[in-house]
Amino acid sequence: MPPSNPHVHVRRIYEPPSPDDGVRVLVDRLWPRGLAKTDAHIDEWPKALTPSTELRRWYHGPEGEYAEFCRRYEAELAAPDAAAALDRLREMAARETVTLLTAAKDPSASHTSVLERELAPRAGE
Repeated sequence: MPPSNPHVHVRRIYEPPSPDDGVRVLVDRLWPRGLAKTDAHIDEWPKALTPSTELRRWYHGPEGEYAEFCRRYEAELAAPDAAAALDRLREMAARETVTLLTAAKDPSASHTSVLERELAPRAGE
């Protein structure tokens, strides 16, 4: 079941901006191919939240497997810089709509699903 957070949306960066996007956050390490920065309409680009180059290459290689990718990415998110960026995004999502933007063809099988889960409200909050 997908995480339930009415304040967090996931969209492909190639889709036109929507008035209900709120804060648009690019969560890919690399700039999306073929997209001019002026056309992206992003508000934030926290590279500390993105999967490392090594993890990204492993996942897209012959041995890459989604469940293991998620486990490794969650471990990366525990690093101090990533954890601080995640906390900042979590606080933002508690106050306003946040749209996570990715160039991934299938966001549900990418790091954005992990981020969306991490941003879901926790019990007791």
